[in-house]
Amino acid sequence: MSTDRIPMSKEGYEKLKAQLDQMKNEDMSNIAEQIAQARGYGDLSENAEFDAAVEAQGMLQARINDLQDKLSRAYLVERSNVPTDRVVFGSKVRVLDVDMAEEEDFILVGPGEEDYDNNRILLTSPIGQGLVGKKVGDEVEVPIPKGTLKLKIVEIGCE
Repeated sequence: MSTDRIPMSKEGYEKLKAQLDQMKNEDMSNIAEQIAQARGYGDLSENAEFDAAVEAQGMLQARINDLQDKLSRAYLVERSNVPTDRVVFGSKVRVLDVDMAEEEDFILVGPGEEDYDNNRILLTSPIGQGLVGKKVGDEVEVPIPKGTLKLKIVEIGCE
């Protein structure tokens, strides 16, 4: 696990905390019941239901551990204090895709707030990392699976 601090808004922190609570108190209990029920089916060496429930428990525990790690490294950022002279967590950034000659807005958010359908991207995403620290007029090249995305920062604001 990394020791880097993770910027989050209060809303994002609360959303992740609620997810963690549900996983620990509801989902884990449900899986424990499935394991108990599967044990009742007899021989565990050939019990597919038992194996599936144990595997689901392990995967859920891994997600719980990941969320606990993120929450433990979180620091809350007040959106009203977001500077508009450079791209930072919480910035709303209008960029020009140089190759496509199209403008697009992105809002850089922390874990729990991402919504890619509404261009709310993680600060730690490739585009987020390419934009952070840049100013209006700066051009960045962001490596993406299909090649390189060339973006020019047109405007920086706050959400």
